[in-house]
Amino acid sequence: MRGLLASALLFSLASAAAIRRTTQVNNGTHSNNTSLNVQLGPRPYYLVDDMDEGALKEKLQSCSEGPFKTSDFVFAHRGAPLQFPEHTHESYSAARRMGAGAVECDVAFTKDKQLVCRHAQCDLHTTTDILNRTDLASKCTTPFTPATKNGTKAKAKCCTSDITQAEFKTLCGKMDGFNPNATTVEGYLDGTPYFRTDLYATCGTLLTHNEYIDLVNGWNLKFTPELKTPEVKMPFDGYTQEQYAQDMIDAYKTRGIDPKRVWAQSFLPGDIFYWIDNEPEFGVQAVYLDERVDTPAGYANATASIPSLAARGVKIMAPAFFALTKVNNQTGAIVPSEYALAVKAAGLDIVTWSFERSGWLKNGGDYYYQYVKSVINNDGDMYTVLDVLVHQVGIMAMFSDWPATLTYYANCFGL
Repeated sequence: MRGLLASALLFSLASAAAIRRTTQVNNGTHSNNTSLNVQLGPRPYYLVDDMDEGALKEKLQSCSEGPFKTSDFVFAHRGAPLQFPEHTHESYSAARRMGAGAVECDVAFTKDKQLVCRHAQCDLHTTTDILNRTDLASKCTTPFTPATKNGTKAKAKCCTSDITQAEFKTLCGKMDGFNPNATTVEGYLDGTPYFRTDLYATCGTLLTHNEYIDLVNGWNLKFTPELKTPEVKMPFDGYTQEQYAQDMIDAYKTRGIDPKRVWAQSFLPGDIFYWIDNEPEFGVQAVYLDERVDTPAGYANATASIPSLAARGVKIMAPAFFALTKVNNQTGAIVPSEYALAVKAAGLDIVTWSFERSGWLKNGGDYYYQYVKSVINNDGDMYTVLDVLVHQVGIMAMFSDWPATLTYYANCFGL
């Protein structure tokens, strides 16, 4: 028996040595010397099962047992915020585990002009615990005001530029959401949307932009930083928009990151043009996030402007994915939109956003499915839309709030 125990102990130690993960974060560097076993969980299988019968469903069913690997087609939108607090170490780690080939950091600046990862400059009141922090809540642009009986909604506004980077790092990330009818801070913070969960929202670890770069670089993945449009007047205490755009790129240059691994994004065409003109190695992969499509007039103007943007040097357009498809009224099929056809005719690439951000699709979906709502009636229909985006529109990559859904499809079709 003693011999058996000794043998078992030696085997256990050997096994532990073989599978032990070594992760170190020191002086801005990150190393991880393990190979990754991509895990997708049950959601992709649920969606495939929910699809209408047909060739696409059969094809996806045939891929059920994998194997699955990391795909550059899969851009992790804020990490994996369907279930994890966005832009946190935990959310990024989940995205990596689900096979995302690129991870996003939305870049905002703090009071001391340091770059951090937040979806918006002024979203700390809905994505962190700052309102529960008596030492920081008073520094918010608009401290919490409760809802009143006469119908006035609760309000608050807390910005990264209200606090220093050191103060930012003390916050806990939470699921994005708020309750506008709340009369207390606790009630206000309790507003997670119905299709998400607070299961992993114990205290998400917030990251600076530099920490994000080191983390993703250590995983040997690609970067999709977005320069967020400032919500304060620029220049901010002497900090110009141009310096802000340059600082984001400099963080990659300082670390010797190959520009081919970086897709810098912005909704502001001025930022895109700045990178094209001043940092051409990064500018060639700059992604123009096109929100002009949100109105009918804007959609028409955006479509007409594609040739001039191509002439200016823009290489990648990125509207919300609703703008890339429509329904053929004669056949009822989902087909590429006029915008999509214009982009491809100009020889530009397309990255689009954001999958898994809509909740239940049984009633036609929301913002992201608005042009095809008439033919959407179950959650599995998202794969039908994705298939059109891939095989008819020809997108090069897709952002998702839950990367596993895209990783399943990407591996099935060799993307």
